Amino acid sequence: MKLKIYSTLTKQKEEFKSIDENKVRMYSCGPTVYYFAHIGNLRAYLFMDNLRRVLKYNGYSLKHVMNITDVGHLVSDADEGEDKMMKAARLEHKDPFEIAKFYTEAFLSDMKKLNIDMPEIISKATEHIKCMEEYVQQIIANGYTYETEDTIYFDTSKLDKYGVLSNKNIDEKNTEARINIDPNKKNQNDFALWIKAPENHLMKWDTFWGKCYPGWHLECSAMGHKYLGEEFDIHTGGVDHIPIHHENEIAQAKGFCGKIPAHYWMHVEFLQVDSKKMSKSLRNLYTLDDLKEKGFEPYVYKMFNFSSHYRNKINFTFKAMEAAKTSLSRLREGYLKHLDGTETINEETINDYKERFLEAINDDLNMPVAMSVVWDVVKNPNKSKQLAELILEFDKVLGFDLKNYKPENIEIPEEILELVEERKKARENKNWEKSDELRDLIQEKGYIIKDTKEGAEIKKK
Repeated sequence: MKLKIYSTLTKQKEEFKSIDENKVRMYSCGPTVYYFAHIGNLRAYLFMDNLRRVLKYNGYSLKHVMNITDVGHLVSDADEGEDKMMKAARLEHKDPFEIAKFYTEAFLSDMKKLNIDMPEIISKATEHIKCMEEYVQQIIANGYTYETEDTIYFDTSKLDKYGVLSNKNIDEKNTEARINIDPNKKNQNDFALWIKAPENHLMKWDTFWGKCYPGWHLECSAMGHKYLGEEFDIHTGGVDHIPIHHENEIAQAKGFCGKIPAHYWMHVEFLQVDSKKMSKSLRNLYTLDDLKEKGFEPYVYKMFNFSSHYRNKINFTFKAMEAAKTSLSRLREGYLKHLDGTETINEETINDYKERFLEAINDDLNMPVAMSVVWDVVKNPNKSKQLAELILEFDKVLGFDLKNYKPENIEIPEEILELVEERKKARENKNWEKSDELRDLIQEKGYIIKDTKEGAEIKKK
């Protein structure tokens, strides 16, 4: 069953064919480490994790690079504003390198909490300044740049086409209007490659053009080339990267060697909160720690993301998170029940589950459909160790670490046990109204009661 993925470059779903047989070279845009990652940021890395796991499930080995932006990313994705690292350092009264170290560690901690399968190579921009300098010099030698007093710009007019991902129409009239905003640029889409650092700029390096720092877009091109070569298989990122950052990466690569670096470009859609864009002004930015305070472990957020295809916007609500919490609990309980099962499942049934699951994940990572197969296995009335093993096989893609899951031994307070016993007697007497009242009271006190053939199960909300 062939793996098919949607490529932003061709605007269609295509059969995936790797450059090297059974090996995938891939690049993912990583975080700018000036603050904690919020759940919108994390959706991109859950997608990255999902893609890695699906590729591995299909038998591919990976060489995957993800950058850490710790210099060069201005407040605007274009060449406007203050460097995000410098701004954070100023606001927190710290050295920008301290800021980068602290938030890089926080980001990697979040990745671990989500059980994200990490790239083989994690590369920091500040550790690749020489690599970027050499990349710029080659672009200059190839005639794709021009200089102003303090900046080396990439000249997009030298390209056969600029805007291959977003299909930009560059209107001459509009171009002239935009040039008036930044008179240093010849064309509205030109962008900074190399910038002379002012005297008080904290992040700067001795280079062929004096004390400088790189433009933001440069690091991905330079590090992608260093570790993956002129052409590699897949490039991933958020949809917000399409119109500027990834267009500029492609422009730089064409200026450097004349080639578009990745054969497939994959982009994950935005997360919205209560149908609104996330923003600090609306106070709807949440981190994993924020979710934990509200009773949601990181895996609940991962389960929530499987409710929608990565190319669709997903709407975050706490009601949806409650549903995801229940789903995660059902998955874990279902796995453990099958693990204790004694039934035998015929091979035809097992193979049918496997084929349906593979068909779903290979259809451009269709996780909602894949999860429907998982639920069919969980709900199978014949409890079997074979199905427990099958769930573990599927978990290679899901990443919930079910193999190491241990239910918490929660001590139920005496008050709750008394209410449970009272409810049991009400049910024996067929007093359903009283039974329902006691169930609701137990829930109000923070516990959930579930009736099974073996008796009532109680667990903390």
